Amino acid sequence: AATAKDRSDTIQYSVYCTIRPTTHLLDKHLKSRLANQPLEIHRKMKLIGVTAALLSSVTAFSPALVSRSSSTVLDMARKPFISGNWKLNPQSKEEAITLAKDIAGSITDKTPESDIALFVPYVFIESAMDSVDGKINVGAEGVCPEIAGAFTGAVSASMLKSIGVKWALAGHSERRVLFGETDEYINGQCLKLMELGMSVMLCIGESLAEYEQDLAGAVCAVQLKKGLAGISKEDMSRVAIAYEPVWAIGTGKVATPEVAQKVHATCRNILAEMYGKETADSVRILYGGSVTPDSIDELMQQEDIDGVLVGGASLDAGKFGRIINFESKK
Repeated sequence: AATAKDRSDTIQYSVYCTIRPTTHLLDKHLKSRLANQPLEIHRKMKLIGVTAALLSSVTAFSPALVSRSSSTVLDMARKPFISGNWKLNPQSKEEAITLAKDIAGSITDKTPESDIALFVPYVFIESAMDSVDGKINVGAEGVCPEIAGAFTGAVSASMLKSIGVKWALAGHSERRVLFGETDEYINGQCLKLMELGMSVMLCIGESLAEYEQDLAGAVCAVQLKKGLAGISKEDMSRVAIAYEPVWAIGTGKVATPEVAQKVHATCRNILAEMYGKETADSVRILYGGSVTPDSIDELMQQEDIDGVLVGGASLDAGKFGRIINFESKK
């Protein structure tokens, strides 16, 4: 059981995080007091800190203040959007060409009317474009928010635009976690894409710990508000949102369609607070958490799920072809 001193440290830590959400800048005095605490105390304090930081960020913009009672009717302008994210795959140009051709070949006259996109590694973009016969929009997995200069290894939005790229991802959880991309950096990507007349798919979503603490809505509120800062109502016509619960990416775990729908509806309510109901009803919100041929039909039947961002299954033309040819009942 935690001692009175443990509880005191926990309270100090929570208050500190509320005042200064950058929890890694913990003052030396408190850090030294935590050093000898059991691992379980550390974990609890870390979670409290994350919770406090999130709540302090959304005090004036809490999903709890948004009415969830009214259902959102699917706007006819919200055309389904089926997209694949190849990540660091495949391993050769030849494989990329074959995969792109096979995926394009799965599109028939019976395929539901929808926008289809593939987000692929930079080096395969032009080859993939040449292989899909204009049936699929080939986009980038990310961009550098800078336009030029000493940024070794970076690829700018203007470079991508020059080869015909129209769409790019921003904010994917793997970029946030593995490469340390912050909400501010992600916002810079979105703004640059808007400036150049391009389109962006902003990825948002919570970790397993945040999900278990019922913080999905709060996390999405923060990421939406910060990621879309400075983007006008008019520019939102070139923005799609991909809700990707981090705990479901690449794990085989899938949020139930009902859980996914609930978060999507919350995200739409948040967008309504930011831009008004008409704009919110026109923005496409995709689900991106281990989508498979077995889960696609039920997901696409949910009124606030307008499409999917598919990872692993987009590397299998047969599986992705089945996802593209989902059963539409809306």
